[in-house]
Amino acid sequence: MRALRIPAPGTLHLAEVPEPVAGPGEEIYRPHLVGLCGTDLDLIDGLVDPAFVRYPLTLGHEWVGRDSAGRTVVTEGLIPCGSCVRCEEGRENLCATYAELGFTRDGAAAATLAVPRHLAHEIAAGVDPTAAVIAEPASVVYRALERAIPTPGARILIIGDGTIGLLAAALARVWEPERVDLRGLRTEQATLAEHAGVDRFLTRRAAKGYDLVVEASGSPAGVAAALAATRRGGTLALLGYLGRDVRFPLDVDALINADLTVLGSFASTSASWRSVVELINAGTLDAGWLVTHRFALTDYVAAVDALRHPHGARGKIVLELPQN
Repeated sequence: MRALRIPAPGTLHLAEVPEPVAGPGEEIYRPHLVGLCGTDLDLIDGLVDPAFVRYPLTLGHEWVGRDSAGRTVVTEGLIPCGSCVRCEEGRENLCATYAELGFTRDGAAAATLAVPRHLAHEIAAGVDPTAAVIAEPASVVYRALERAIPTPGARILIIGDGTIGLLAAALARVWEPERVDLRGLRTEQATLAEHAGVDRFLTRRAAKGYDLVVEASGSPAGVAAALAATRRGGTLALLGYLGRDVRFPLDVDALINADLTVLGSFASTSASWRSVVELINAGTLDAGWLVTHRFALTDYVAAVDALRHPHGARGKIVLELPQN
């Protein structure tokens, strides 16, 4: 079968590989749409922490497809052991034996892939697969918001106008905030921000006094703006990676004096996946609008170029695989 492979950092190509064989408790799935994100670029370029990647690998940790019965499904990306202390706590993202599709195991940019059956979530009939392909990043965002515990009537600011920031704005509505503002750098993203339900799309420095600020830009300037925008006693949730070699100077005294809660949030859990799939199946989270670019698997070069060099409004970029 054909798969989009990274043999080693700096190389990406379509290759013929053997079809996977299902192990104990696994099932073979057929991907339909595979989402691409900035982390995929880091995987291609060799910028991901070596503790979280194993080359060679097949790309693709965000996907929707079909199981052997023909049902539309998404599957969790993390493959936990299920028996370590963190797994027993429901914190599968911190499993002692880290494994993840598209990072340490072959991902979904292929005709088929094998995944443990218990990690699959069925998508309701009638839900467009385009609305389901965002389940993985939405699960990451949902977990961060749930940990931040925004109270009804909160004032929330999202920094970053990419997929994670836009999903954070859309999902924040679950907690019934007073307002959700989004600060971005590209005015072309304003229409997508409107779809996400933001009250204000800001391209300049945001006002201060937010109860919760979600930093999703992955830039030092974004972190600085997030700290400045969080009110005393507020919460700052960090979702954007700065890069392994980037250091951010932190004014610890100011942090203490402001009585801030700062939380980093890594990946997703089975609980956040269940919550997001419920929202998708109920139509509460219908983020098909977020998919702005679709490419055939064979057009992966153009897809990666669109990811690296955005022109106009750009949300989620997906690869579409042939369906038999």
